[in-house]
Amino acid sequence: MTENDLFERLARSKFRSRFHLGARERDYADQKGRSTIARHAQDFIATRLAPEAPANDGKQTPMRGHPVFIAQHATGTCCRGCLAKWHGLPAGRALTEAEQAQIVAVILAWIDREMGYRKRDDR
Repeated sequence: MTENDLFERLARSKFRSRFHLGARERDYADQKGRSTIARHAQDFIATRLAPEAPANDGKQTPMRGHPVFIAQHATGTCCRGCLAKWHGLPAGRALTEAEQAQIVAVILAWIDREMGYRKRDDR
């Protein structure tokens, strides 16, 4: 499935499509820059989703407070159940580095779209 196919599927979900960055998250992303947001995404995915059995799975991703958290809900990368449903990554095993990178790329692509970035540069 291509990134565009994924985003079209997500747009058809009433729940997923309601997520957008607010002014606070936009300001935070602008202040920190894309590379910092990318590092945060990598860390959140590695610690909260990548383990075989993540702590509090299904409840580990807050609904607000950081652009990455909002992006995770918008892209179905918030818990192992959503990863299985939206991305075909089954629960019950640790995520590979490549899978983690794929998840981070989806999160960043969504944030780029929300921020109106035309190309992927460091803002």
